[in-house]
Amino acid sequence: MSRKLIGPTDAEDAAITAAALQDPDNPPLSDNELASMRPRRGRPPKAQTKVQISIRYSPEVLRFFKSGGKGWQARMNSVLLEYVDKRQRKGRHE
Repeated sequence: MSRKLIGPTDAEDAAITAAALQDPDNPPLSDNELASMRPRRGRPPKAQTKVQISIRYSPEVLRFFKSGGKGWQARMNSVLLEYVDKRQRKGRHE
């Protein structure tokens, strides 16, 4: 079963446009405003991004974090952030 999109008649379109023009809180966009719009794809950008690096860990460490399934890198990051926070509160940089 195919569906057919039926657009408004000229009279209906004029009535819709006239009603929209009467709304002070939501005026119709101009042709220039519509032309300048671009679709956004993907996740919104974060204020603070992570840095990609290459690092080596012992097999035991990787096995432990990966055994928890998806999100193992985020869990590892959380553990490291907790370590940094504790060290900074103690004034250590070891």
